[in-house]
Amino acid sequence: MHILDAVLIGQALLGAFDNLWHHEWAARLPQRRGARRELALHAGREALYGALFLGLAWWSWHGALAAVVAAVLGVEVLITLTDFLEEDRTRQLPPFERWLHTVLTVCYGLFLGLMGPRLLAWWQEPTGLEAAGRGPVSWLFTAMAIVVWAWSARNVLAVQRLRREAAALEDQPARPLQPRHASAVLVTGATGFVGQALVRRLRAQGRRLIVLSRDPKQARLQFSADIAVIGTLDDIAAETRIEAIVHLAGARVLGRPWTRARRRELMESRTGLTEQLHRLARRLERPPQVLVAASAVGFYGAPEAGALCDEASPAQPGVFQSDLCAAIEHEAMRLETVGMRVVRLRFGVILGREDGAYPMQALAARFGLGAQLGDGRQPVPWIHLDDAVGFIDWALRRPDVRGAVNAVAPDRCSQAVFSAVLAASFGRTAWMRMPAAPLRWLAGEMSTLLLDGQRVVPHIAQAGGFVYRFPTLAAALRDLASHPQAPVRIRPSDGGRTADDAASM
Repeated sequence: MHILDAVLIGQALLGAFDNLWHHEWAARLPQRRGARRELALHAGREALYGALFLGLAWWSWHGALAAVVAAVLGVEVLITLTDFLEEDRTRQLPPFERWLHTVLTVCYGLFLGLMGPRLLAWWQEPTGLEAAGRGPVSWLFTAMAIVVWAWSARNVLAVQRLRREAAALEDQPARPLQPRHASAVLVTGATGFVGQALVRRLRAQGRRLIVLSRDPKQARLQFSADIAVIGTLDDIAAETRIEAIVHLAGARVLGRPWTRARRRELMESRTGLTEQLHRLARRLERPPQVLVAASAVGFYGAPEAGALCDEASPAQPGVFQSDLCAAIEHEAMRLETVGMRVVRLRFGVILGREDGAYPMQALAARFGLGAQLGDGRQPVPWIHLDDAVGFIDWALRRPDVRGAVNAVAPDRCSQAVFSAVLAASFGRTAWMRMPAAPLRWLAGEMSTLLLDGQRVVPHIAQAGGFVYRFPTLAAALRDLASHPQAPVRIRPSDGGRTADDAASM
């Protein structure tokens, strides 16, 4: 293999890692309306990379055609420089991503340095294409071209979807905003999966909103100008009137292995910010009335088979997911000391098209690859995204709701049933089986999220009259499998419940 081929392959692998790790996993660019221009730049660069891979795989480009290859390389450089400026304008890059971009730039510079003499030699030949296949290397480059083109097309579709969402949001009529001196709702984790949906609902109700974000640049592009974006709670003046806090922020639990460092990160990402909220509540001239904090059914750990878990069921010390949720709730309850009503929502698996557990499972099911995990009998407590947001809104509105609340659908099911119903929503069957042993070996204790579950009863929600939009699994998955709809419009309440706002009552 020529060193030029090795450098190009190395560049492609580093770029793929950057895309998956930073753009998809960490920044979640395809879910951010403010990332449309960056995604468009990525799509253009990937389309050119695909052409470069395929063009160099099988041919030598002689004469004037060498200028075409040089032009592609030049446009690649311009797109990359523009992308650097766009990233600096719209989001805060973590140190590792900046380091990786530097390595990619050096690697691309090395490729250009090696490619220059070859282009010059081609330029001196008569114009034409000459077959120059190199066996396995050519086939590898061809495969790389197909993957990169597919990724480019995917980014184009993401840009189009985000544009439609932005246009729908702009067209959505909202209630007149309360005056600036009126009380606001402070939302942490507002750029996340649930947070974005919650902000849409509260904004449609005319609520004043303050959102806390680790990346204020991206958040300001994500939300409309009438939403205040802050990067630290210290930016909130003591005289600010905040009526409620919704605390959704925290690192993603399912993903990277639960190493000691990762466990510490998961714990501190939730409890550390809750402590800051406690300090804010003490500092404000008028403390907020209510805190709605996101916890999870992982609070119950991995109970014995058949055990029903209601809000009075205990935690399971020594099981990390239970310890994590118990720590989250303990910190949240400390805000009761400043006179706040605290609601701890123990969410099940939240199902939505844009993020969370559903998209990857749906993709597998759509291609007939739905699978039963282990024996498939483990319970799967779940909730549709619309109802998850409805639970938060309900907790904000109801002064009699406090303490732990199981935010799950009443329709309990096993993992095998969930997979079967998910596959059926796409007209498929779930025929695959994944043994438990390899999952436990690969994921360690994190495998409890997949192989152990909780039979959770939403006792308080049912006793309190919460109305689900999607109480059954079949209805929820049919809705998610259908074509995306415009954002729900919240109409002024007249004391009754409508199809659009019943879940929030």
